[in-house]
Amino acid sequence: MLDRVRTRDKVVFLTYDDGAGADPGLIDLVRERRLPVALFLTDSVAGPGYAHFARLRAVGVSLQNNTLDHPALRGLPYAGQRAEICGQQRKLRARFGARPRFLRPPHGVYDSTTLRAAADCGIAAVVLSRVTVRPDGSLDFAHGPHELTPGDIVSVPSGGAGGTGGTGAPALSLADRTARLLAELESRDLRVADPEDYWGA
Repeated sequence: MLDRVRTRDKVVFLTYDDGAGADPGLIDLVRERRLPVALFLTDSVAGPGYAHFARLRAVGVSLQNNTLDHPALRGLPYAGQRAEICGQQRKLRARFGARPRFLRPPHGVYDSTTLRAAADCGIAAVVLSRVTVRPDGSLDFAHGPHELTPGDIVSVPSGGAGGTGGTGAPALSLADRTARLLAELESRDLRVADPEDYWGA
């Protein structure tokens, strides 16, 4: 399981879920900045819009596995976990021609059975995150230093603008949250790296 990578390189990794496809501004930002981000897809959510995700892939987004139906995997029998993980592997391979190497377990919960089923489905790494970007653009740290550090895996969950970010501040779009994060990374001399170069290596 990874929520950060041990590296001296001044890099972090940006990850999103299915909802990233709903923000055209994010697509433009990824294209303009050539950001090598990872997008974790659930078939029951993303399936109707796979053509849209093909366009995201064309601008450099890496499409990864978030299971078929987004159940909490922990406690499920091996057969059920394998069906969820391998089933999405097959769906994404059929649609995009490449088998994902990484799994984000739904709701961030997993067990030893998840790790075994994931490996049997060809997954190289089960990926969580150490840093989460809240809807208002502020950062939440799961553990360790309360600042961005080399090797951090950052999750930018979907959440529409127009509401509040949980702290009372207005919720920002994914593009705005990402732009704010990029500015913070630049101030710390960090850059966004391609997960394929570091995860599961």
